[in-house]
Amino acid sequence: MTLMTPPPLDQQEDDEMLVPHTEFTEGPQPMEGALDFCLVPEKVDIFSLFSQAETATAVDAQSVDDPPSARFTWTIDNFSRFNTKKLYSDVFVVGGYKWRILVFPKGNNVDHLSMYLDVADSTNLPYGWSRYAQFSLTVINQLHQKYSIRKDTQHQFNARESDWGFTSFMPLGELYDPGRGYLVNDSCIVEADVAVRRVIDYWSHDSKKETGYVGLKNQGATCYMNSLLQTLYHIPYFRKAVYHMPTTENDIPSGSIPLALQSLFYKLQYSDTSVATKELTKSFGWDTYDSFMQHDVQELNRVLSEKLEDKMKGTVVEGTIQQLFEGHHMNYIECINVDYKSTRKESFYDLQLDVKGCRDVYASFDKYVEVERLEGDNKYHAEQHGLQDARKGVLFIDFPPVLQLQLKRFEYDFMRDTMVKINDRYEFPLQLDLDRENGKYLSPEADCSVRNLYTLHSVLVHSGGVHGGHYYAYIRPTLSDQWFKFDDERVTKEDVKRALEEQYGGEEELPQTNPGFNNSPFKFTKYSNAYMLVYIRESDKEKVICNVDEKDIAEHLRIRLKKEQEEKEQKRKEKAEAHLYTIIKVARSEDLLEQIGKDVYFDLVDHDKVRSFRIQKQITFNLFKEEVAKEFGIPVQFQRFWLWAKRQNHTYRPNRPLTPQEEAQSVQLKLFLEVEVGQDSVPVPPPEKTKEDILLFFKLYDPSKEELRYVGRLFVKGSGKPLEILTKLNEMAGFAPDQEIALYEEIKFEPNVMCEHIDKRLTFCSSQLEDGDIVCFQKPPQMGSNEQFRYPDVPSFLEYMHNRQVVRFRSLEKSKEDEFCLELSKLHTYDDVVERVANHLGLDDPSKIRLTSHNCYSQQPKPQPIKYRGVDHLSDMLVHYNQTSDILYYEVLDIPLPELQGLKTLKVAFHHATKDEVVIHTIRLPKQSTVGDVINDLKTKVELSHPSAELRLLEVFYHKIYKIFPHNEKIENINDQYWTLRAEEIPEEEKNLGPHDRLIHVYHFMKDTTQNQVVQNFGEPFFLVIHEGEALADVKMRVQRKLQVPDEEFSKWKFAFLSLGRPEYLQDSDIVSNRFQRRDIYGAWEQYLGLEHSDNAPKRSYAANQNRHTFEKPVKIYN
Repeated sequence: MTLMTPPPLDQQEDDEMLVPHTEFTEGPQPMEGALDFCLVPEKVDIFSLFSQAETATAVDAQSVDDPPSARFTWTIDNFSRFNTKKLYSDVFVVGGYKWRILVFPKGNNVDHLSMYLDVADSTNLPYGWSRYAQFSLTVINQLHQKYSIRKDTQHQFNARESDWGFTSFMPLGELYDPGRGYLVNDSCIVEADVAVRRVIDYWSHDSKKETGYVGLKNQGATCYMNSLLQTLYHIPYFRKAVYHMPTTENDIPSGSIPLALQSLFYKLQYSDTSVATKELTKSFGWDTYDSFMQHDVQELNRVLSEKLEDKMKGTVVEGTIQQLFEGHHMNYIECINVDYKSTRKESFYDLQLDVKGCRDVYASFDKYVEVERLEGDNKYHAEQHGLQDARKGVLFIDFPPVLQLQLKRFEYDFMRDTMVKINDRYEFPLQLDLDRENGKYLSPEADCSVRNLYTLHSVLVHSGGVHGGHYYAYIRPTLSDQWFKFDDERVTKEDVKRALEEQYGGEEELPQTNPGFNNSPFKFTKYSNAYMLVYIRESDKEKVICNVDEKDIAEHLRIRLKKEQEEKEQKRKEKAEAHLYTIIKVARSEDLLEQIGKDVYFDLVDHDKVRSFRIQKQITFNLFKEEVAKEFGIPVQFQRFWLWAKRQNHTYRPNRPLTPQEEAQSVQLKLFLEVEVGQDSVPVPPPEKTKEDILLFFKLYDPSKEELRYVGRLFVKGSGKPLEILTKLNEMAGFAPDQEIALYEEIKFEPNVMCEHIDKRLTFCSSQLEDGDIVCFQKPPQMGSNEQFRYPDVPSFLEYMHNRQVVRFRSLEKSKEDEFCLELSKLHTYDDVVERVANHLGLDDPSKIRLTSHNCYSQQPKPQPIKYRGVDHLSDMLVHYNQTSDILYYEVLDIPLPELQGLKTLKVAFHHATKDEVVIHTIRLPKQSTVGDVINDLKTKVELSHPSAELRLLEVFYHKIYKIFPHNEKIENINDQYWTLRAEEIPEEEKNLGPHDRLIHVYHFMKDTTQNQVVQNFGEPFFLVIHEGEALADVKMRVQRKLQVPDEEFSKWKFAFLSLGRPEYLQDSDIVSNRFQRRDIYGAWEQYLGLEHSDNAPKRSYAANQNRHTFEKPVKIYN
């Protein structure tokens, strides 16, 4: 292990690398993944600039000294052999603080490597400690350094969050794949780059007082939404239109997007504290899970605009979205040598501008309207003129009053076959002149009387990488010189430098902390940079930045929201005055009668369900008694209060009456009110209590009904015997006076139930009974009776109640829906549980039931099922870290689970040679089997084109073929969790390749116009034999025959040679074999023959190639 000052980080590759999408959050998070922190999984500030900290206002994290920085390298040998759940590195010191890396080699309850930076001495630090660090964690690729996986974040560490990092750092399948290069000779190399800055806490900041504005609360991962909502709110014309959308007093905000948005905007305008967004997200139809999913600002902006546009139809504000945000451009193709021009007008609500290769906004607009020449092989087919040289481009007809520019910070990396974030420096001006250079961006149809001069209104910033990050916004609401930063709940004043220059991106060089040790500068890429810009046209400024006051808000909305504000203010006032008051909870016999046998079985009462009194601390106890008299109608002289005491065995019982001296001194928080009742149920003064008197409480148990209920209390003499009160107990129970009864003392219930038989012949003192003790009694079980009770006596019933657990069972295939409930015992063994489930489902063989536990944090099934007899009891199945669930998932297998666990299960998609069908087959074989065994097994299940047909097994991922499995490869390490396993017949022509023939990859593709013409593959990839000297025209005929594509459709297809994702279009006369010089190409990212056409095929869903519970959600507003 080594600790060193790192080289510049700009020499390292970009931070995102070949990670399949998963359900689990990608962003930084604390180790145990609990959901009670502000910026949760997928949502944290990532590497915001050090320079920001240097110029921070008083409310920001202020620097105290320069940031020490260092790199720590940890080589973990024998990585795959560790049986421990987590590993800690040696301690290393950065910035005077002790740190260490924490790794979960098998994942922190996920199927990803989990990795965190941990404060090594957190348990020994003084109360209230905190420290701030920017850091990156890296798993080194030991074969190709550039493919190392690095993720960056920043965090303020404290006692509650002493570790921070990534629960889903990289898929375990990728890490443990020996060919990937992350695990070489069973050694894994991990690095941490850490830069520390001491900070001053800012939580006391009052945004309203300091800035006049308030922030929005983060629900978990909703900062992307918060930044957009603040931007829209600060466009007053938009806010006014929202206020004027028709709503009624009967509407519910959580069910009405207009009302929820009105409510949110009203609170932003008039509230003194940060505003919650839960009503709005509920009106979208989102559940809690949606609020913890990171989405994209641009996507949400478009979806929300479309939804509001629809909701505004037929109202007084119809067309507002178009009036504010809609512009138009003209796509044209103009022939050079003949008089022919084709144009198409299109509208836009926002513009996507390239960042890569552009130094500023003007360069992006230049690129947007750049003219493309269609000539040579790419000539334009002009109706009656045939193929012609032409110019193709875009010009703007008109721009909207509010211009939204989406900066393309995320792009497709062809080399890595994944999305990456572009952190390049990209400048944007305060004033944007789109009439520059004689209107070079405008079409001839544009209205020249409109001056397209724009002023910057807001800058939305993304801080982080492609898999996770944090959004916030810089806005100047009135277009004055004063900028404000809206970062969730915090609003701060900022200068123009912070809002503009520091959001350009690029790199920052940090001051050297140890110049004599290493002369190379310590650089960090600026991971915080502008992602969306909003400009307002100067000529529309007065209209857009208009006055919005209470008269714009519907009266019913004002009344509703003012009432909400008053209630909130009352709660705030109560909270502020809480130190002046105390809450006294008073339990009575009526509470015991109501609760015991329904809500309570052990002890006497649930204190949260008894009458509470909010009493000023300085009032006398007699005044409190008068309050009780008013509430319960019991005169003061008939009240006697008992103190509750928590005993050593963790039970909670009335202990003794309050003495007159105690009543004079203070008010107690929990009391039992004893009231004696005389004839006609009229209260009488409580009897004098001597040391000899013992107050006992009595419960009656009925084994035939399995019912326990409270029947009353009695004072007994310590020297007396239970025999003396049997008649009274029978009277309380409604039994005959001479009914024989059995008595038990309820002693404790945690951690185990203790309930002992009471000898009726011994004195109460001899039985060690005292004030507050509970006696349970029942008719004794009849010896030799035919009646059989599940729980014949009090101890067995209390044992049952203590361990009773109602479990909600869900089918694993429908993991959101409860299917049935079973009442079980926490002590039930694995066999007991599956037997009960099998009985409920009507199955004869319980071993065919497989269970999966519930993840309390993700609200999803855990990735791995419970192994056969892998846990001892039901309680072990329901525990997830420090939480207990009541949900289990089940599957019904076609073979017993013990047998299945000895097998390797693979899902293989078989592609029929002559029929257009794909059938998924489940192959189960012993783990030591080979691919050849899989193929032989598959042959018995599928229909072959002829008996001697040979099969092969392929690895397919994202519509590309990555591997042909050799027949002797062991199946134990084959991973079908991320890749599709495809089986197919080997065509005859491939079996007899000539010396100059080539076997090439052929993939379908199309270009995504919204992603800078990025190539997107789709459909089923396949192999094709090409012969020496064969022209494309001949290859096309064979492809058409193979795929059975009609002539009309096939005539629209284009053929291209693709290398590293870049298409080079081919002509019919081109010799295809000349392009493919290698014969051993199985790297799908290298070279292939591409078929460009639209994707019209129906989508097939493969259960086989998906993680068990993984899905990626687009932004949707359901209501």
